[in-house]
Amino acid sequence: MRILVTNDDGITAPGLVVAERIAAHLAGPGGEVWTVAPAFEQSGVSHAISYVRPMRVEKMADRRYAVEGTPADCVLAALHDVMETPPDLVLSGVNRGHNVAEDTLYSGTIGAAMEAAIQGVPAIAMSQYYGPQNAGLEDSFAAANALGGRICARLVEQAQWEDRGYRVFYNINFPPVPAEDVAGIKATFQGHRPHPSFGVSAQVSPNGRRYLWLGHGKGNAETEDGSDAKEAMNGFATVTPLRADLTARDVLDGLGSCLNDL
Repeated sequence: MRILVTNDDGITAPGLVVAERIAAHLAGPGGEVWTVAPAFEQSGVSHAISYVRPMRVEKMADRRYAVEGTPADCVLAALHDVMETPPDLVLSGVNRGHNVAEDTLYSGTIGAAMEAAIQGVPAIAMSQYYGPQNAGLEDSFAAANALGGRICARLVEQAQWEDRGYRVFYNINFPPVPAEDVAGIKATFQGHRPHPSFGVSAQVSPNGRRYLWLGHGKGNAETEDGSDAKEAMNGFATVTPLRADLTARDVLDGLGSCLNDL
């Protein structure tokens, strides 16, 4: 198996090493693991692409490249320039921090997996939730290290991949607990927090200039049972099927009726 690994935390991020380890396990002795990742951290860029500017691609080592662009750029660069033969699978992550609920709309980790799916390649995004029980561990990615290979292998072998229209891709969140305390693995839906995820706070710098800082709110505990946000917080590794299609299909018929007499 030929696997492409990317992320949004950058080419030097420790979570990328975890993803490469998972990829090597999946690819097997005769397989190939290619890494094409952002040269600098690109967290929060979602599915952005460098449409109005060129990007530089630098070879760091054999099958390892850094791109001055977004995670989605990295996938495009890999598929259409770096790799002579397309990958069989794209792994994005392992992100430092969870990507659940509304986070999935902002996440560059998700954006890379989404681009791969749009390009017709099976893709899995992976994120490691952080909390008091694992943030101080020597290996804060212990849950991802312990479960990532097994979950990804099962998805590759048995999950639904072929779709008409927008392809399914998968979002895995490893819980914020030591590996031995993981409660299990659950299929989940994308959660919804009752309050906005992000806000801003103002701060005046020493030179008197005013800046705004983005801050992430809390609310995973208030999401529904069965959601990625709630179940990951409760110690489960969560697997959520996603698509790029944002159409509110339940509203479509009503909208047609609303517009009929115009």
